[in-house]
Amino acid sequence: MFVQGPIPAFRLILVILLSAALIVADARFQKLENVRSVLGTGLAPVVWLGNAPDQLGDWIASLFTSRDDLQEINEELEARLLILERRALKYAALAQENNELRRRLNAAAAVDDRVILAEIVGVSPDPFSHEVIINKGSRHGVTVGQAILDADGLMGQVRHTSSFTSRVLLVSDSSHAVPVEVNRNGLRAVLLGNGKTDRLELVHVPDTADIREGDMLISSGLGGRFPRGYPVAEVVSITKEPGEPFMQIEARPLARLNRSHMVLVVFQGAQEPLEDEAVETPPDTGEAP
Repeated sequence: MFVQGPIPAFRLILVILLSAALIVADARFQKLENVRSVLGTGLAPVVWLGNAPDQLGDWIASLFTSRDDLQEINEELEARLLILERRALKYAALAQENNELRRRLNAAAAVDDRVILAEIVGVSPDPFSHEVIINKGSRHGVTVGQAILDADGLMGQVRHTSSFTSRVLLVSDSSHAVPVEVNRNGLRAVLLGNGKTDRLELVHVPDTADIREGDMLISSGLGGRFPRGYPVAEVVSITKEPGEPFMQIEARPLARLNRSHMVLVVFQGAQEPLEDEAVETPPDTGEAP
């Protein structure tokens, strides 16, 4: 005897009611969270097996990567590396230039005279002459005898000028002399160049004078060639010979004689730069910075 089951419409209504009940139970009462977790765990292998063919195909394709493809990838990586290295060098150079410009501006703010910024564009080929060439000349108001500074101290003075360039005699030249004084006590002496960029000689200092290693020597302004008060050198050694009236004193120049690229040309008194390149110290208001 054949027993006919529920009609299709009844089955559909039963499924809809069961689905609605499950949705309400999950949304309002969160009763199916554990069931969903168990089902997800059980179906995980099915999901992995579904993705396995694609992953296997990619793995097999990677085993047969051609030599040309590898070489192309390698060349691309090398090109990127070179670009990054070039950028790093450029940023390092820009950072160094920025620091140097900051040092020059600080040096300009520390002096009372008017100054212009100049760049060292050449060095004398004569090994016995310590001279450099700057890119400022008579067209910019530069005259013979003007003092030249870098961010750390006095470098020398202008020896010759042309329209667009000038030759600067460094303090280390054997023919150069700077009247100086000890910053600590005002003791006066003369600082001579001896052909060495890292050593100068302080002469005419009596063996009874109060001078010590580490004393800073500044320009005294005597003779009118150099303005007073610019750092020139630091005393590094003092030798006293028995029976000698004067001490043998060596000093280290504070200016970076063989390393500086930017310098300041100092204008004193009535001297004025002829172009709008002058840097002038703002008036002292007495306020703390």
